[in-house]
Amino acid sequence: MTPQSDEDEVWRQIVASFNDTAERDSADQPWPDSENVPLDQTHRVIQPAEPAPAEEAEPERDERDDEDDEGHFEPPPPPPLPKLDLTTKLAWAGLFGGPAYLLLAAMADWRMEGWALFTAVAAFIGGFVALVVRMGDGPPNDSGWDDGAVL
Repeated sequence: MTPQSDEDEVWRQIVASFNDTAERDSADQPWPDSENVPLDQTHRVIQPAEPAPAEEAEPERDERDDEDDEGHFEPPPPPPLPKLDLTTKLAWAGLFGGPAYLLLAAMADWRMEGWALFTAVAAFIGGFVALVVRMGDGPPNDSGWDDGAVL
């Protein structure tokens, strides 16, 4: 018997037993008692907890709380954002300002002149192109004389 014929026989058995019923009834399936729901209690209403009095709301700190915080990691504050030059600021303003003006004008039902429409679209395209061109694909300027493995 070849491995292919064994596999074909297994598939035939699977297909033949597709519509057969299960051997065990689902009521006989074991599960933890905590999953059992009483038959007479179909809907439970959960009441919200009473708020704690003000003096009990803040627990007292003791030595154990300090031990629990020992493994807690707090990352350092992030570095400040880099300063942008005027060209980059204008490119971002055009990228977002052009579509924002068009959206605002359409929602407010303003009459758009041809030159305003052209300026908004040109600002969007110009801002996008300026940001892509200024992105650069070379190594950073501060990489030093050793660029590592260059292929």
